[in-house]
Amino acid sequence: MIRKAVLLLVALASAGAARAEECATCHADVRHDSPVHGDFDCSVCHAGMEVVPHPAEARAALRDSPPCQMCHDAGAALAESVHAPVGCVACHGSAHEIRPSSDPEALASPLEQFRTCGTCHPDRTEGYLGSPHARALLRMGLVGAPSCSSCHGSHAILPVSDPRSTLSHANAPTTCTSCHGFVLDKWTSESAHGIGWSKGDPAVPVCTTCHPAHMPTVFTERGDLLKTPETCGGCHGEKYSTYRDSFHGESTYLGFLTGAICSDCHTPHTNLPASDPRSSVAPANLPQTCGHCHDQVPPEFAKIAPHVDVSDPDDIPQVYWVWVGMTSLLLAVFGLFAVHDLLWLQRALVGWLRGEFPARPIAQGPHVRRFSKIDIRVHLVVVVTFLVLAATGLPLKYHGTGWARAFTAIPGGIEATRLLHRIAAVLTFGYALFHVGHLAYRAALRKEWNLFWGWRSLVPRGKDLADVWNNLRYFLYLGPRPRLDRWGYWEKFDYFAVFWGIPVIGFSGLMLWFPAFFTRFVPGWAINAALVVHSDEALLAVGFIFVFHFFHTHLRPESFPFDPVIFTGVMPLERFKEERPVEYERLVEAGELEGRLAPAPSESRLRNAAIFGFAAVAAGLGLVVAIFWGLLTQ
Repeated sequence: MIRKAVLLLVALASAGAARAEECATCHADVRHDSPVHGDFDCSVCHAGMEVVPHPAEARAALRDSPPCQMCHDAGAALAESVHAPVGCVACHGSAHEIRPSSDPEALASPLEQFRTCGTCHPDRTEGYLGSPHARALLRMGLVGAPSCSSCHGSHAILPVSDPRSTLSHANAPTTCTSCHGFVLDKWTSESAHGIGWSKGDPAVPVCTTCHPAHMPTVFTERGDLLKTPETCGGCHGEKYSTYRDSFHGESTYLGFLTGAICSDCHTPHTNLPASDPRSSVAPANLPQTCGHCHDQVPPEFAKIAPHVDVSDPDDIPQVYWVWVGMTSLLLAVFGLFAVHDLLWLQRALVGWLRGEFPARPIAQGPHVRRFSKIDIRVHLVVVVTFLVLAATGLPLKYHGTGWARAFTAIPGGIEATRLLHRIAAVLTFGYALFHVGHLAYRAALRKEWNLFWGWRSLVPRGKDLADVWNNLRYFLYLGPRPRLDRWGYWEKFDYFAVFWGIPVIGFSGLMLWFPAFFTRFVPGWAINAALVVHSDEALLAVGFIFVFHFFHTHLRPESFPFDPVIFTGVMPLERFKEERPVEYERLVEAGELEGRLAPAPSESRLRNAAIFGFAAVAAGLGLVVAIFWGLLTQ
C-alpha cells in the first residue's frame, strides 16, 4: 500500500501527467476496471506516452518490458524462469482487467490456472484434470488442494532438470510433503527409496517417479492401484517380468482387483530389501504379509516365489527342470504330430485329386453303431467343458494381448471368468470319474475285460506300431493304407492325451486353487512348479485337440468338413467297410454284424450335430489363432 501511494503521488505531481479522462478521448474502448489497478492513472504504467501521437519508442518499450516490476518484486525470479519470454500478461491478463489471485475468476487463481496454463501446456492440463489433485480442487471444492503453482511455483518456474526446481529430484519430496508431510519422515527412514534419496543418490525414485502429477490416477482406488506394477517395472524390469508371469501378475493385468500388486507385499512407502529384518518381505515377516490376503498360511506357503524365473537354473532348480520337461514335451508332441499330419495332409490331397476317395452323399441305408448313448453324452460334456476351460484359462496365459481382455470381459470380468473356469474344472473331474467308474462297472459286473486289452481296447498293442509304420509308408507313396481295426493309433493317442492330461492339469489346478492347503504337505516351490505344469499342459491339450485331433477327425480331406459319427453314434455301413476293414471282417465272421446295425440318423439329428459340431470346431480354431497371436505378440 505504501508503494502504491508513493507511486500515485509521484504520478499526480508529474507535470503533464495524463488523466484517464484525457486518454479516454482516444481509448474509449479500453475498460480500466481492474480491482488491483483501478485507482492508477494511466501514466503509472504508460510512462512516456504524454506526447500524442505516442512515440514509437515508448510504445515498443512498454510492449517489450511492462513496468510491473515497479510495484512487484517478482521480476528477478521471473527473469530466470522458463516463463521469462512469456512475461506477466500471458499468465495474469491485461493490466486493465487483472484481478488478485484470491479472486476465483482471476487467471492466476487456483481454480483458473489449469485453463491459463493449458493455453501453452494442453497435454499437461489434460493429464492434470484426471489427477487426484484436480479432482479434489475442481470437483470436491477443496480450495487447499494443489493447483499448478502449488507444485511448480509462481514465478521461479524452472525445468525439472534444473537442481533449483521445486520438482527436481532433490526437491520433489520436500515440495510434495508441504501437503503430505506425514509420509516424509517414514519414507526417509524406513524405505530403501527414501534412505537413498536422503543420502543424495540420484538414481532412486522420488515422489514424482511413482506418483506422476499429470496422470489420471487415484491411488486410493483399487482399480488405479493395479497400474502400480507397470510403474515399479520402470526401475525393476526383471522383477516386473517375473511378476507378470505369476498368477498375481496375470490376473491383476486383467483387472482382478484383489490380486496382489507390488505395494501389497512391499508396502508403498516403507519398502525395504528382504535382507532387512524390518522389511515386510523379510523371511520372518512373510507369513504375516501373505496373511493379509490368505487365511491361516503355513510356513511353506510363504516360500512360494512370487518372482521366480522358470528359465533360470540358478533360481529354483526344481522349477527349472519341471519347465525343461514340460517344454520338451510340448516340442516333442507338436513336432512329431506336425510332421505326421503334414505328411498325411499332402497324401490325402493327392489321393483326393486322384479320385481315390469316393464321394460320400448322406447315406440313408444301413448304418453301423460305433458309439453308445453314454459315449455321445460324455463327449458332449467333454466338448463344452473343454471349450470353457480353454476360453477362460488362455487369457491368463496370454494376458498381454487385446483378445485376452476381450475374452474376460464377455462373461463379466476376471472374477466371472475364474468362476466359470472352476465350474468347468469340477465338471471335468465329474465326467472323468464317471468314465472311470463306467469302465470299472463294465469290466467287473458285465465281464467286459477285453476293454483293457485286445482289439476292442484303447490300450496300445503291437498292431498299432505296425499301423504307424505302414501309414508312414502310405504317406510316402511306398505302400497301401494300413487295414484298421476298431481303433487307429492316432485315436488311441487322442484318448490317452485326455486321459493322462486330466489328472495332470486337474491336480496342478487344485494346487493353484488351494495353495494354503497343499503347502501343509508340499514345499512352497511345488506351487511354482504347479503353475508351470498347469499352464504348459493346458497349452499342450488345447493345441493338440484343436489342431491335431480336429485334423484327425474332421479336417482331413477324407472326412472334411465334418464327421458327425461322434454326435450320432453311427456311420454308414459302406464307409465302415472302407475305413475299418479288419473290424468289419471280424464282425462278419463272428456273426455279430447284424447286432451292430442301426437305422440312419434323422435329418434333424444330423442338422443338430452339424450345428453343434461346426460351432465347436470354429471356436477351437479361433482359440488356436488366438494362441498364435499371443505367441507372436506377447
